[in-house]
Amino acid sequence: MPWYSGGVLILPLLLLCAAPSATETAVSGHVDVRASYQRPAEVPTPDDNPYSPDKVALGQLLFFDPILSGSRTRSCATCHNPGLSWGDGLPQAIGEAQRPLGLRAPTLIAAAFMPRLGWDGKFRDIEAVTYGPLLSPMNMNMSEPNVIERLSAIPGYSAGFQAAFGKPEITRRHIELAVAAFQRTIDPGDTSFDRWIAGDEEAIDPAAKRGFTLFNGKAHCSQCHNGFALSDGSFHDIGTASGADIGRGRFFPTSVKLRYAFKTPTLRDVARRAPYMHDGSVATLEAVIDLYDRGGIDRASRSPLIFPLRLSTAEKADLMAFLHTLNSRPQPYAVPVLPR
Repeated sequence: MPWYSGGVLILPLLLLCAAPSATETAVSGHVDVRASYQRPAEVPTPDDNPYSPDKVALGQLLFFDPILSGSRTRSCATCHNPGLSWGDGLPQAIGEAQRPLGLRAPTLIAAAFMPRLGWDGKFRDIEAVTYGPLLSPMNMNMSEPNVIERLSAIPGYSAGFQAAFGKPEITRRHIELAVAAFQRTIDPGDTSFDRWIAGDEEAIDPAAKRGFTLFNGKAHCSQCHNGFALSDGSFHDIGTASGADIGRGRFFPTSVKLRYAFKTPTLRDVARRAPYMHDGSVATLEAVIDLYDRGGIDRASRSPLIFPLRLSTAEKADLMAFLHTLNSRPQPYAVPVLPR
C-alpha cells in the first residue's frame, strides 16, 4: 500500500485571485490552484510508527471494542462512527454517564494530515489522543491498569500484539501506536471535487465551479481551508465562542490572538456533518455561510481573516454547490469481529 509508505508532505497554500464573477472557463484554467488540493502520494507517518497491515488490523479491533470503556458499552467508534463520516452527528459528544462532554466529536477524516489534534490542540499527534478519552472519567472512564488487564485476559489480543509488534505483551505505548496506525488509514474518499481537480471537467457543475472561485477569492475560505485535507491545521478565533470557552487560549493565557481560537476542521464530507463548530452551535451549512458572511464577534482576538463578506444570495448558493462536491461516495464499512 504505497499511500502509507511514510514521509511528510507539506501542502502549499495557493490563493485564487480571480473575481467572483469569473466564468467556468476562467476557473478551469487555474491549474496551479486546483493542483494544490490534490491527493498526496503519501500519508504523513512518523518514523516511530510506520504503517504495517498487522498493526492497522489490531488498531481497528481496539477502536471498535467497547471493552475499553468502564461500562463496556462505549468504544472509540461510539463518537467516531464510519457511517456518520467518522463523527457522531451530535452537537456535543456524549460521555460514559450519558452527559454531554461540552465539545463536538471531531471527524477523523484526514486526521493523518493534522499536525495537532483536538479542538484546542491539546494532543501533539494521533498517538497522544488515544488515552485522553480512555482515562477521562466523563468520557470512557477507564484506568491504565484496567485497560491492560482487560486486554491481556483475551488470547486473541495477545496474538494481535504478537503479530503487530513481535511480542504478546500489551503495553500502553503499543496500544497508542496501533490505534493511531488504524486512524491514519481513514481515507477521506473520492469526491466529485477530486475528480474535477484531476482533470474531469464534467465532474462538477458550473455553479460549483463558481463556488470554487469564491472559496479561493472573495469568501476567503481557502485562507484556512486549504490543501488535500482542506484545513491549515491551525487555530483561529472566528468570532463565535464566548465566556470561558477560550479554546487554544487556555494553553497560552497571555496570547491575545489565541483566545477563543479553535482548530480549523477539515471540510471533507462537510455537507454530511451537521451540526457545525466546535460546540455544535450552528445547525446547518447555510447558517455557517451566513455566520462567516456577517464576520462574527468583532474583538481583539478575532482573526484578521474574519470580516463581513457581503456575499449575494447567488454567491452563497454557488458556495454551497461547491461545498457539496466535497462529499465522498458512500461506501459500506465492515465492522471487525472482536476477539473474546
